[in-house]
Amino acid sequence: MQNSDILYQNLQQRILVLDGAMGTMLQRYQFTEEDYRGERFKNWESPLKGNNDLLSLTQPNAIEEIHKKYLEAGADIIETNTFSATTIAMADYHMEDLVYELNYESAKIARKVCDEFTALTPEKPRFVAGSIGPTNKTASLSPDVNDPGYRAITFDELRIAYKQQAEALLDGGSDILLVETIFDTLNAKAALFAIDQIQEERKIQIPIMVSGTITDASGRTLSGQTAEAFLVSISHLNLLSVGFNCALGAKQLTPYLETISNNSEFYISAYPNAGLPNAFGQYDESPEFMAEQIREYAEKGLVNIVGGCCGTTPDHIAAIAKIVKNYQPRKVDVMI
Repeated sequence: MQNSDILYQNLQQRILVLDGAMGTMLQRYQFTEEDYRGERFKNWESPLKGNNDLLSLTQPNAIEEIHKKYLEAGADIIETNTFSATTIAMADYHMEDLVYELNYESAKIARKVCDEFTALTPEKPRFVAGSIGPTNKTASLSPDVNDPGYRAITFDELRIAYKQQAEALLDGGSDILLVETIFDTLNAKAALFAIDQIQEERKIQIPIMVSGTITDASGRTLSGQTAEAFLVSISHLNLLSVGFNCALGAKQLTPYLETISNNSEFYISAYPNAGLPNAFGQYDESPEFMAEQIREYAEKGLVNIVGGCCGTTPDHIAAIAKIVKNYQPRKVDVMI
């Protein structure tokens, strides 16, 4: 990971900005079923509309364009378009065999764009974060209310799927692996175990970001953990960062960030939604309003990496970048 030393140096110097929502931006293109299919998947047996990760193969120019918009807005870290690119999630589209290619090509697109921007301004290097989502199954909870002991997936099945995804993301040029939107810590531990296996096999050290999601006002993840319990559960690895994303708006996330910031030796990340969704599932917080909320994170010295999740756009990221550049990052004793 040749960029890892540079990454750590930059985290010591400033608050890094992560990009915003991929899905929010893709909605603007209003892609049809035919657009999702492209020529290659014209006769695919099942509907493909909604499989956003597939667009890295069928609409790569759109993915590249979105990455560029976030970089132009001031992002330092770009996420790959691979949130659901595991065999587990791709089974919905009968596309399990495409998982390596999806992750590899998505990482290549992000790598290309980041390298182009870094070449223009070498003093502000850009980094690729390989996005590893939670899958659509949970290892801790039963999907059947009549059978609490039933599990739809095993730890080992998750580990195998995550390992395949992570290897392809690294091969495509990712600097970081981002295990994100964690609603079930057991799923995350399978991903982290798989990444640790890769570290041993390849004899490399991978910067790993871990980002959970608090699902409601109870302050717990879907599988029932408090912020502190979540932190303890994943702190056995030498992580780059730990934090929260999605589910809540910036203001609602503050107390949980305070909890992990006060109890962690890792860098802290936060990329909330643009507020809570309204009755129509839309996000109402303007770029300026959301950025002011995130100012509080910086003023309190809580964060090292900030960005946006659902409902955020390049305008949100530009507003956030403008504010956090005036603040020092949370201090961390680095153990590389």
